[in-house]
Amino acid sequence: MADRADSRHRAFIGSFTSAGGRGITTAALDPDTGALTVRSHTDAVADPSFLAVDPARPLLYAVSETDPGAVAALSTADPAQPRLLAEPAPVDGAGPTHVTLAAGAVWTADYVSGNVSALPLDGAGVPVPPARTHQHRGSGPDKERQEGPHAHAVVPDPSGRWLLSTDLGTDSVWILDLRGAPGDALRPHGEVPLRPGTGPRHLAFASPDRALIVNELDSTVTSCRWDADGGTLEPVEETRVLPAGTPGGDNFPSALVISPDGRFAWVANRGDDSIAVLALDTAGRAELRGTVPCGGHWPRDLAAHPSGRLLYAANERSGDVTWFTVDEATGTPRRAGSLAAPAASCVVFG
Repeated sequence: MADRADSRHRAFIGSFTSAGGRGITTAALDPDTGALTVRSHTDAVADPSFLAVDPARPLLYAVSETDPGAVAALSTADPAQPRLLAEPAPVDGAGPTHVTLAAGAVWTADYVSGNVSALPLDGAGVPVPPARTHQHRGSGPDKERQEGPHAHAVVPDPSGRWLLSTDLGTDSVWILDLRGAPGDALRPHGEVPLRPGTGPRHLAFASPDRALIVNELDSTVTSCRWDADGGTLEPVEETRVLPAGTPGGDNFPSALVISPDGRFAWVANRGDDSIAVLALDTAGRAELRGTVPCGGHWPRDLAAHPSGRLLYAANERSGDVTWFTVDEATGTPRRAGSLAAPAASCVVFG
């Protein structure tokens, strides 16, 4: 349990087993240099495209981005090797791409079927089917990518009262009310439209009253005001995540992370193969300060170390995880090393 007590010293890497990945890789992490050293691999979960760590218990949750989709709980009590606690539970959706914990349940965003799923947890932390679901509805102007809803992320707000789900297909954020028992029916609260054709992919809170949304289809970030009292989200402005003059037609931003102190945000640019550095002000505005190479090809995920001094990029197509030291004054990442990780999809600490 010593390793579990300090999440700075261990990382879990998800990867697509259907593309040659090793499933879930456990790596020791040096908090001074950022270096990763592989301890073990497990392919107990097929295509674990996203992972989430339980902040209170030695548990790891993984979605299986398959059709039909599933979610699994693994024990991380052994510092070197996660152990599957039960067979992955069906989420009653297809192609889950994101997983989070909130209100006594595990939640997934099911991209292919365009819905959000929730499964309550038993006393051991294992998801208990059947899943409760909320179906998104609508479409967008991109006939190839937005023919219908495509839920991509599920994020609880800082108050713990609401769950926000970005939908790439409907150009909107759907809000669910979490104030109910874990087994109650899901409680839709509203849908917040964004500019048509943006393709919102992920959302992160920079503070209790402001959120950022990364848009996959037009290489922008939308800054929003958030009111937890009423559960309302208000888009304020957009910021491009590529330098002026850089074509964006073949760029598809993926991950968005906020620095622990809320001063910077980083966005992974797939296509441009870069990391955008944005400075955040107290009013919730984001300013692009520049981009740096991601260290590989097709960065699917970014992860900021809890110390704020390290940043990690999971480069899916080049098959590696690259780590960077972060300049405290400017937020600029500087490449420090990499680890081979075929078909890498995400990185979490725990």
